Formats: sequence, C-alpha cells, structure tokens
Amino acid sequence: MAMRLTQPRVVVRRGTVYTLLLLAASATIAPFYWEFILASHATSDIAATPPPVWLGTALLRNYQTLMEYAPHFWRSLLNSGVIAVGSTAVTIFFSALGDYSFARYQFPFKEQLFWVLLLTMLIPSQLGLIPWYIEMTHFGWTNSFLPFIVPAVGNAFGTFWMRQYIASAIPRELFDAAHIDGCGEFGTFWRIVLPLAAPPAGALAITSFIGGWNAFLGPLTLMSDPSMYTYPVALANLKGVHGTDTGALLVGSAIATLPMVLITVFGSRRIIDGLTAGALSGQ
Repeated sequence: MAMRLTQPRVVVRRGTVYTLLLLAASATIAPFYWEFILASHATSDIAATPPPVWLGTALLRNYQTLMEYAPHFWRSLLNSGVIAVGSTAVTIFFSALGDYSFARYQFPFKEQLFWVLLLTMLIPSQLGLIPWYIEMTHFGWTNSFLPFIVPAVGNAFGTFWMRQYIASAIPRELFDAAHIDGCGEFGTFWRIVLPLAAPPAGALAITSFIGGWNAFLGPLTLMSDPSMYTYPVALANLKGVHGTDTGALLVGSAIATLPMVLITVFGSRRIIDGLTAGALSGQ
C-alpha cells in the first residue's frame, strides 16, 4: 500500500520538475526563435500588432538591404572572429601559464599579488576607457586588432578560473616526476599542465570567445575605418545612419548570433566540465 501511495507522488514530482525545465528552456529559446522569425519579415510587419510568429517572405530583401547599407558586414564578422580567436588563445595560454607559476612556486607576497590581480576585476572597464584610448594612440594601435588581443595576457578572471583547478586537481608529484625525467619548466607546463587543464580551459575559451565576438565599446572607440569594424559596430552604424530598418538589422543580428548559438550548444559540455573540474580532487 505504501509503495502504491509513494509512486504517484514520484510521478507528480517528476512531472512538475520536467514541466518547469521545459518552461525554462522555452523562455531561453524564445528570443532566438523570434529573432530568426522576425528577420524574415518586412519592417512594417515586424511593427504590427500582434507581431508575426512564423516565417515570412522578406528574408532575401532584408539581406539585400543589409548588404547595400553595410557592404563591409561580412568583413566585420571576420574582424570579430579575429579578435575573438586571438584574445581567447592569449587568455588561455597566459592564464594557465601564470597559474602554473602560482601553483608551482612559493615566493614572497604570492597571495597578496593574486588578490591585487583579482581586485582589478572590481574596476569597471568603462572607467579606464579614455586613458586606454590615449595609450593605444601613443602605441599607434588605432584601427588595429592588437588592443583587443595583447591585453588578454593579464586576464584577471582567466587567472582566477584556471588557478582553482591547477592548484587543487594537479598534484605536485607530477611536476617533480617531469623534472626527474628531464623536462624543463616550460616543457612541464606544455606537456602536462596544459593538457590536464583542458576542462576549465574549454569553459574559459567559450566565455572568452563570446566576449571577444561581441566586443563593441572598444572597437567603437578605436576603429575609424569601416573595414575594421566589428559586427556590433557595423550594425550600430547601420541603425544610426539609415534610420530603423529593423528587418535588415535583424538579418545581421541573426547571422552574427548563429555561430554563438552553435558554439554554446556544442560546447555546453565543456562549460559543465569546467564548472565541476576539481570538485572531487580532495577524495
């Protein structure tokens, strides 16, 4: 009798959980669905009440308008990709390298230095925008990708993220064994530490890539050549100069969103692995 009473409760509980998860997933997917749907409609239809909820017939016309008003749009996507890939690679490499030093060596003020690095995360990036612009101008790095790739060497969040794993999940005995086998410091890092740190590095790579792909304020400040715009700047200029052609803007946004959706979907496992990496290292 107790088993019969308990089983319906389990079914109801699971049904409630699955329903809530389904609602949460629908709320997450709905903005992307609506973006792609509205990209296929004319601006007049997009502003209609109620708005369209299914594919329209103006997708090609909206794309042609986008290419007419923003002829460098595909180049702007390439620019965003260069910044995203470059900054991500630099962030992963130097964050892991710095955290290897924190985990491997004991030196004066090590913890204090780490906390000072973390405190830089509390400073809004907009606060240093003007000094950063003056510095980049003196370097001659305007209309260049370097201002968005080189500073990734000192990524405070990446250093914090990678240190949590390297310090807890990679035993020091591996370092000693590598040195006994004749492996140098950089060889130990490259052959042992970096491969073992793949789970948090994968999660960090996804978040860094998305941040670089969506870079807007920095390129808006430094890029004056339309051929060097990133895609957010290109779309922002499209809206500012040519009014509000919402259909063309949504086509550009949909094209730019698609790579991020694919990376997030296929890389979600990496994110989960990165969040749980090192959780069982104390066992």
